[in-house]
Amino acid sequence: MTTGDLSQPAITVSVQEADFDIARLQSSLLAGLAEEGAVATFTGYVRRDNEDRQVGVLELEHYPGMTESSITDILRQAAARWPLLRASVVHRVGRLLPGEQIVWVGVASKHREAAFSACEFVMDYLKTQAPFWKKERAGDSEHWVAPRESDNKRADRW
Repeated sequence: MTTGDLSQPAITVSVQEADFDIARLQSSLLAGLAEEGAVATFTGYVRRDNEDRQVGVLELEHYPGMTESSITDILRQAAARWPLLRASVVHRVGRLLPGEQIVWVGVASKHREAAFSACEFVMDYLKTQAPFWKKERAGDSEHWVAPRESDNKRADRW
């Protein structure tokens, strides 16, 4: 999903099962107009260890449509706070193994401070506001992942 006009940053959101190409995504943030002074990105990976538990598989569920709308809103909030040219999120769902890419956030701005801050804001809000449900599996056991207090504290600072 892409939104935007000349007065607003281009916003792109994708929730998908397929893996993603970081280099292609970063290059998509550049409009080719030499306006961008900075691009900041974040790539998250599935951890093998989570809170003293071994993770064999991470399964992510979501509500199609609702999730994309929620992420678009997070990107719009970032654009209201910082002068962004482009903002994008790719988030995977389905069955993921440790070491696999799970999320990518990218923002372009004329200035690095805005790019860094907006990228961090988006990631903090994705962790606390985006409607994803995560289940970790290891052997015969499974565990729903609860929100972390540390993630809420990070988001509260904004």
